[in-house]
Parts: sequence; C-alpha cells; structure tokens
Amino acid sequence: MISGIRALLLLLPACLSLMAQQTLTFEVASVKVSAPMTPGTMKGMMFGMRGGPGTADPGRATFSNTSVMNVLTRAFDVKNYQISGPDWLDSERFDFTMKVPEGTTKEQFNVMLQNLLAERFGLKFHRETKDLQGYELVVGKNGPKLKETTLVEEKKPAGDGPPAPPMPPPMLNGPPKTDANGFPVLERAGMSSTMRMGPKGASSHMTARAQTVTALAGLLTMQLRRPVTDKTGLTAKYDFTLEYAPEGGMMGNMRINGMPPPAPNSLDAEESGPTLMSAVQEQLGLKLEARKTPTGMVMIDRMEKTPTEN
Repeated sequence: MISGIRALLLLLPACLSLMAQQTLTFEVASVKVSAPMTPGTMKGMMFGMRGGPGTADPGRATFSNTSVMNVLTRAFDVKNYQISGPDWLDSERFDFTMKVPEGTTKEQFNVMLQNLLAERFGLKFHRETKDLQGYELVVGKNGPKLKETTLVEEKKPAGDGPPAPPMPPPMLNGPPKTDANGFPVLERAGMSSTMRMGPKGASSHMTARAQTVTALAGLLTMQLRRPVTDKTGLTAKYDFTLEYAPEGGMMGNMRINGMPPPAPNSLDAEESGPTLMSAVQEQLGLKLEARKTPTGMVMIDRMEKTPTEN
C-alpha cells in the first residue's frame, strides 16, 4: 500500500503539469484561410508574425499570410527541419489573430499555440530523435572571399551615462534603396533575402551588412532545412551578397495565384544561376560539408488541411 502511495505521489507533478498545459488557451482566437496572392493583390498585404509575449504588444498576436509550418516552429520552439509532416504545411497560408491572457510567458504562449492547432486543425504528434543530415560551414581551400564590414557601429558613451540609443531596423523608413538589378541595398546592419521570377527563371539574392558567419549559418539553416553549424573560426562582421537559383525551401514554397512554384529540376541551372551550396563556395569562399547529427524531431501524425470554423 505504501509503495503504491509513493508511486502516485511521484506521478502527481507530471499529471498536474500535463493538465496545466491542456488548459492553457487564448482568450479569443481566429484562424482564417489567407486571401489568394496574385501579382495584383500582393502590394499592401501584411506578412509575418507580430505581437505576443516579449513584444510591444503582449496582449495580442497576429500572424498574417503565415504557413502552418511557421506556426508549428513557433509553437514547438524548433527549426523548420525539425518538423516532419505533409507538404501542404509549407504551401497553405492562414491568418491567425489571438488575444493573449495578461501575464502569459513565452513558454505558455507556445503551449497555447499547440492547443489551438489541436483544436482547429486536429493536430496529433509525437517526438523522436533522428540522425539528420546536416552541414558544417568551413573555409574553402582557397580561403574566404568575405570582406569585413565598412559600417561603423555606434559606440556606447564612456562613463556611467545612458547607453547609446539602438539603431533603427533596416529598410523601415521609406522604400529601400536598390542596386542596378533592383535588389535591396542595406544601409544598416541586417540581412535581406529576395526572390524574383525573370525570363531566365527564378533568382534569389541574399544581402548582408555587418553580419557574422554564424548569422549566415542560421539563414542557410532556414533555406536548406538542415542544421548548419559555423566551423569557420571567422569572428569578424562582414558585408556580402549571394546570388543563386532557389531550390524550394522557405521562399520557394510561396504560391502565386494559387499555383505552386516551378519544381527545382524544371529550372535551367545554367541560366537561373548556381545552386545555393555552389554559390556559397564560389562567391564567399566557404564550403558546406555534410554531417549527420542526432536531432530532436516533432513528427506530425495527423493534421487537417482545413481548420474548423471560429
């Protein structure tokens, strides 16, 4: 009898934690299919995730024209390559509007998202660890082709005075400057990634100002959907550009007018540009070496493509 009571006492905290997670919900939540994106309607559309705990608007969160994959990565606090599920997670886009209870932490907000996805999309999942193909970013045999940034960062004032005000985010005040090819020119520290369709196929252009190679590895992780670890040993900040032919991934999955983008093998590689991995080596003097890494995964067992009504 005593051993049975002890077992129940040991299980009680876990049960209470599970019950607490199951009861975490938004005060009000709306999920709607986003309006179709066409060349004529994209101007003025809102994209991305705003609000929630840790932002200037903690009581309200709005996800506009957002894929379910993006919501899942937020809900489980993982990278996109750690989610295994149906292809439509990337292609179908939705508008989420959520009223967040006062005092909600980021961790609680994530659980609320999980519960919302379970309620509206019938989400069922399990976790497991897999040996996932990833990459180590190293210096190429001929050395890096990166140039240290020419941007002079503002320094903090000497003494005990107040810190220097933060630099405003890039490209928020008025239209961005562009180069001869129409790609953004960054005047402040940051990264920009753009994809365009032209007569020779799709072309992606990545611009960085005053960024580390570790930050580059993070962006490559998003594009390749595989873990990329910086092993270059380079610690400075750099200005660089990268041009390549998209091969799917985050931007390649965007649909225009309801039609899927061209399949990667339908693009003429010679005309549309080098692959991302080739461009990293040819244009930056770096190299991506394949490595397998044990990685925690969120495996989607069931998820409906159409959410239930609000």
